[in-house]
Amino acid sequence: MSKITVVGAGKVGATCANVLAHADIVNEVVLIDIQGNMAKGKALDMWQQAPVDGYSTRVTGGDDYALTANSDIVVITAGIPRKPGMSRDDLISTNAKIVVSVTQNILKYTKNPIIIVVSNPLDVMTYACWKASGLSDKRVFGMAGVLDTARYRAFSLKRSSVSQKISRPCSWADTAIPWCRCPVHHR
Repeated sequence: MSKITVVGAGKVGATCANVLAHADIVNEVVLIDIQGNMAKGKALDMWQQAPVDGYSTRVTGGDDYALTANSDIVVITAGIPRKPGMSRDDLISTNAKIVVSVTQNILKYTKNPIIIVVSNPLDVMTYACWKASGLSDKRVFGMAGVLDTARYRAFSLKRSSVSQKISRPCSWADTAIPWCRCPVHHR
């Protein structure tokens, strides 16, 4: 694999780019953000970390979508975060516009990428991306179950000594209840 682009240089996007760089599984990671200098700075920090941490991934950043040309995979983390008192549904209008714009800009430079959407509310943003892209449904994915399941397991394990095995992640919303198998060990 040659190039992965991460759009959104906030906490989630920057962490994603850093993990990808450290994994040393791709030649280049591109970090794009509307705050181009922030993306450039974070990318430069990651790239300069390479000799110390022993990886060869080139990391670049900015606000110019031309940097994303010929990306194999694009990860979209862009969008506004939820503020206190907001539901995930309150984010739909604003974040859908952002995700559609990002998708259109990516496709100017990359014709058939795999797109992984992380922006919230995830299911709606993944659908908006897929519709805007015109790509096959085998090329556009949402990344929800893994993160929400990991959070649920971490909180559950912290609160109890019961071994938790998540059998099925669910679509996340303010009223979601994760499904699980919980082997109970009687003492």
